[in-house]
Amino acid sequence: MSPAPACVISDGIMSFAIDVAAELEIPAITFRTYSATCTWTTFHLQKLIQDGEIPVLEGSEDMDRLISNIPGLENIIRGRDLPSICRQDPGNPLVQFYIDQTSKMTKASALILNTFEELEAPIISHLHSIFPTVYAIGPLHTALKSRAPYDSYNSCSLLQIDQSCMDWLDSQPSRSVLYVSFGSVIVLTHDQVTEFWCGLVNSKKPFLWAIRPDLIFDENGPSKVLEELKIGSNGMGRVVGWAPQEDVLAHNAIGGFLTHSGWNSTLESISAGKPMICWPKIVDQQVNSRCVSEIWKVGLDMKDICDRSMVEKMVRDLMEGRREEIMKPTDEIARLARESVLEGGSSHRNIKKLIEDIKAWHSAKGGSKGKN
Repeated sequence: MSPAPACVISDGIMSFAIDVAAELEIPAITFRTYSATCTWTTFHLQKLIQDGEIPVLEGSEDMDRLISNIPGLENIIRGRDLPSICRQDPGNPLVQFYIDQTSKMTKASALILNTFEELEAPIISHLHSIFPTVYAIGPLHTALKSRAPYDSYNSCSLLQIDQSCMDWLDSQPSRSVLYVSFGSVIVLTHDQVTEFWCGLVNSKKPFLWAIRPDLIFDENGPSKVLEELKIGSNGMGRVVGWAPQEDVLAHNAIGGFLTHSGWNSTLESISAGKPMICWPKIVDQQVNSRCVSEIWKVGLDMKDICDRSMVEKMVRDLMEGRREEIMKPTDEIARLARESVLEGGSSHRNIKKLIEDIKAWHSAKGGSKGKN
């Protein structure tokens, strides 16, 4: 191959790339798209199985039992806060796949994470026991905006973005609107959507809800439900098919975010200084929501509950009752997130180190010489 690659950077669940790097006699760097906390948790899945902590049975006492055998997370993570695959039988092929891929990650020379040291320093320190080098280079979306002009019309979203919601936000008072989005993957039932909608309307707080066309699993079809919600909101909220999320979260009218706790959405909300109500559903989201509420204290955790009265209570707590308490750490962590990607910040230093290391590996291989 000419010019010769200096290293291979691969997704954490594509471990075959590490074997390719070994064949080429070059370093392999694994990039995990989870938080540092969830990444660290996945390294303990096999031990959790051996200790009988997994599976976590829905509705059982296991859900609220504290997990004590993940170093650094003792007395923080409960059964219900473990990744969603921990609720499945350990023999499930998906569970075994994650355990296998996570184990093979350890053959990599280094780990890249989309996080920043000020947010997850203690857990990043634990990850150094597995990887000699950990590059915490996030929040990546904030880093990108700090280096290049940002245009939401050039978004990488595969869904059609409704920009009209920005005009609606312009007409709303400062920090008065709750933004609602459950991401691009999870699916809700008609009953779940109804409970959320009733809770939002009953809270009497303005809301902007991004409901993608395939969000709702319903025999009547998602388009009919969407129209019903638009009509039923009675001016209290705005419902759109998809929203320019980074622009929305940065808008002065937004006072909070009801989210599925996907890692990208969580980081975007943290960077924008917007507190969260977390309703996680799959994969790493359960871990993220626990971090939001109990470690970073920048939001509220509503996992495993879909009830209109609880939705109403959470919205009122976030937007009114507990707002001052939550906004203090939210504002501070947002400042740290933005500073981390600026010249001299921790993530800026780490990405410079990553580039320098790649150049050094390239030089060590003799420049353009390599295997054909």
